[in-house]
Amino acid sequence: MIPRARHLIAVCLLGAALTACGTAGGERPAPATSRVSASASATRPPVLAPGPGGLTPVFEHGSRTRGKTVALTFDADMTADEGPRAASGEHFDNPGLIDALRTLKVPATVFMTGRWADEYPAEAGALGHDPQFEVANHSWSHYAFTADCYGLPTVEADGMRADVQRAYESLRAAGVPHAMPYFRFPGGCYDQRALRALSGLGVTAVQWDVISGDAFATDADAVVKQVLDGVKPGSVVVMHCTRSAAPTTERVVRTVVPELRRRGYRFVKVSELIGQAGNGR
Repeated sequence: MIPRARHLIAVCLLGAALTACGTAGGERPAPATSRVSASASATRPPVLAPGPGGLTPVFEHGSRTRGKTVALTFDADMTADEGPRAASGEHFDNPGLIDALRTLKVPATVFMTGRWADEYPAEAGALGHDPQFEVANHSWSHYAFTADCYGLPTVEADGMRADVQRAYESLRAAGVPHAMPYFRFPGGCYDQRALRALSGLGVTAVQWDVISGDAFATDADAVVKQVLDGVKPGSVVVMHCTRSAAPTTERVVRTVVPELRRRGYRFVKVSELIGQAGNGR
């Protein structure tokens, strides 16, 4: 998510314009799901094989033909410079949303910034120990890995790898025992340079194919409609786990989940979708 003080991108938050979000950063390679297979071992979660030259693979959605599955993902965002806002009482966490997911028994993948884990270690650790959730990497700083990414400050190419590694260190320090080998670029912005910078880390970059529009939204019904209109078999839905910047998300989840179940969808974690990718689309 993008800090309110840094952006003027309301066009990316509501209605059809949301389809443009997550596409900044220049021309991008095709998602790896279309060209590589998944691999896993008895102890390692499934990941996509690297692209040509060891390039970090990118996953957007699962199979469209292997059943009506959908993965709800939640970005737990906090940028490196938002400490004073948290200290003044702004809430970047959302316990009500997590409680709703637990009550509804919805497995989910949480992409967490290291700075968020530093601020909310008890919540991060609880998520990391709860088998209903999997915790993945969303960078430490939530600074962009490309230029022109919705007003976010940028990480230099020679600092990208260290930023991801620092996030994993913060997750471990917060008590997340097994953070997943999945990485979500801040703002969804990436290019060839960013993918090369992360080569060799063993992570799969995870994007999405359904933008919920919950960021800074005040109309829960509009967000619900956007999700329900966008979901297809194998979809990855991006939402947010930050009360101050995504205040409608809990209400959205409480509406979307029973409706998608009524339509025959089964909720899964991202790891299950990636695992299916290794068995054909």
